[in-house]
Amino acid sequence: MRWVQPDSIHLTLEFLGDLPPSRVPDLAAMLDRVCAAQGPFRLRLRGLGCFPDPRRPRVLWVGLQEPTGSLQRLQKAIRTGCADLGLEVEKRTFSPHLTLGRVRREAGPEAVDFASQALGGPEAETAGEMAAEMVHLYRSELRPTGAVYTRLHSAALAAAS
Repeated sequence: MRWVQPDSIHLTLEFLGDLPPSRVPDLAAMLDRVCAAQGPFRLRLRGLGCFPDPRRPRVLWVGLQEPTGSLQRLQKAIRTGCADLGLEVEKRTFSPHLTLGRVRREAGPEAVDFASQALGGPEAETAGEMAAEMVHLYRSELRPTGAVYTRLHSAALAAAS
């Protein structure tokens, strides 16, 4: 398992792939508008899982729950805003999670055992809560040691709750 560095753990609301730097001002303005219309909310960390599945784990994650629908509305507004800017957006359904680690390609059956134990243990219950108060636009650069993230813009969730 290659664990994600704590300062690199993040929730991806929309993955945009390679974009020219000239698109950043439009994205930043859209994020400012979307975030100004929504207030902060709380997220619950709950449940562990694997992509694509526990028999072939490549990614170990912890799920996020937000019972009021604020997270789903925020993500949908950002996806719509990106599409309105002519950007290609994800086709997959939004699945809120934090990636904790990636299973190395050379891992054998022990990776499956580890994932099964992690998914079935008491750690799978609610693991805490956190506040969502900001949305950040990041550039990611893949390196052999893992992704390096550079913050390009931040927008506060600002509307009254």
